[in-house]
Amino acid sequence: MPLIHVELVEGRTKEQKKQLGEAITKAAVEIVKVPADAVKVIFVDMKKDDYMEGGILRSER
Repeated sequence: MPLIHVELVEGRTKEQKKQLGEAITKAAVEIVKVPADAVKVIFVDMKKDDYMEGGILRSER
């Protein structure tokens, strides 16, 4: 059972997450050779104050 965690900076829509989850599931089915219902995708929304890139908080970019 693949369990795939996807961390995104907050702001993505439900539809965007749905499309991404469907694409990830399809890739896992094709590459790992598992049934779609065995693929688990967990989305974690990160607040912009909780994510730093290049030493700068995402909220300050």
